[in-house]
Amino acid sequence: MTASPDPSSTNQELLELVRSRGYRHFDEPVQLASGGWSQDFVDAKEALAEGRHLRLACEAILAIAARRGIDFDAVGGLTLGADHFSHGVALLGDKRWFVIRKEPKGRGTNKFVEGTTLGAGDRVLLVDDVVTTGSSIQLAHDRVVAEGAIVVLAVTLFDRGDIAGAYFENRSVPYEPLLTYRDLGIPAIGNS
Repeated sequence: MTASPDPSSTNQELLELVRSRGYRHFDEPVQLASGGWSQDFVDAKEALAEGRHLRLACEAILAIAARRGIDFDAVGGLTLGADHFSHGVALLGDKRWFVIRKEPKGRGTNKFVEGTTLGAGDRVLLVDDVVTTGSSIQLAHDRVVAEGAIVVLAVTLFDRGDIAGAYFENRSVPYEPLLTYRDLGIPAIGNS
């Protein structure tokens, strides 16, 4: 990776990508993956569908780890929200990647974790695209810990609330979304 991008200009550029390519405001609420409802929908995959845009987000994730002085061995999270970041960050940072299935395949090795094998002492960067209640990234955390690895950082592209942050704070894991509902000017979902 070349020089670390300026966080404020990178986040502004990511915000513009999300706003112009991945954000939709509907007249009627739509159901989110979390089960909640909102008139505001964020499609991070569409926002980052071009290689240069995905690269920008992956470089920003690597910059967070560097700024915090956190080294990691592997990067990944729950499929499908983490896949593009798992591969992009691993490629740019010369790290190992993995994805976590929601359910084991039911044949072959019948594993939850695909890609690199995680084990005791492996330092993991968890990634996800859009979190609302954080259930996907929490499940990823639990599966990584069950493999014996240590989650040293969690980063998401967009956080629709404050639940994931509280979850990771309670586990002493640094958590940083690149963007939040505040940046987009939409209501938080799921906050109590």
